[in-house]
Amino acid sequence: MERTPGPDTRAAWTQLLAVARRSVADGLVTGTSGNVSLRVDDPALGTLILVTPTGVPYEELGPDDVVAVDMAGRQVLGGLRPTSELPLHLAVHRDRPEARAVVHTHAVHATAASLLVDEIPPVHYVMALFGGPVRVAPYALYGTEALAEAARTALTDRTACLLAQHGTLTLAPDLPTAYDRTAQLEWLCHVWLTAAALPARTPRVLTPEQLTEATAALSTYGQPRPDTPQARPGRAPGALP
Repeated sequence: MERTPGPDTRAAWTQLLAVARRSVADGLVTGTSGNVSLRVDDPALGTLILVTPTGVPYEELGPDDVVAVDMAGRQVLGGLRPTSELPLHLAVHRDRPEARAVVHTHAVHATAASLLVDEIPPVHYVMALFGGPVRVAPYALYGTEALAEAARTALTDRTACLLAQHGTLTLAPDLPTAYDRTAQLEWLCHVWLTAAALPARTPRVLTPEQLTEATAALSTYGQPRPDTPQARPGRAPGALP
């Protein structure tokens, strides 16, 4: 019997496609690189992980191309194969129940930074959005459990990490916030690379105390979350001006 996603699941798929297409438009991915996932609770089908399919340009996907797996990775919806990075997404969703959205990109400056250091220094208070200095997970082949495990370790107490020789990974309770963290991480890496490129100069960094202060300030920044009665549409929670 063919399984049919509920209306909320279809709406979530539409949102997922919008974020995936935006990642291309914003230059964070090229072609079919990168991938997005969103965990939803479908009344008829249970907990699902909606994921972008492998090797299909995002502009070619429509509302009837829903791809979903269960928490064990078994495909529940769709005829297209899920992203090759499914192990990476499943690892995050299993390990971090508070994170319903995961965004992976091949952003240029972040990928370049992953070639140089094991951790991005706290050169700007935006680092507070990630829980502290962003770690670089050691290189492992894409689509493997080894990469998923490396990312899990790098994400300990963090909402973002870099994947060495690969790209970015961010997580959040919702897709707008996860995407904003991706964009902010790429911007942060661009700033650090620009400053670090000056000969004989070392970029200044924030102290742990300054980063803690920024974390507290950003915890109340912006509008209420979308799931509160006072919420307004617009900027994602936690986004910076």
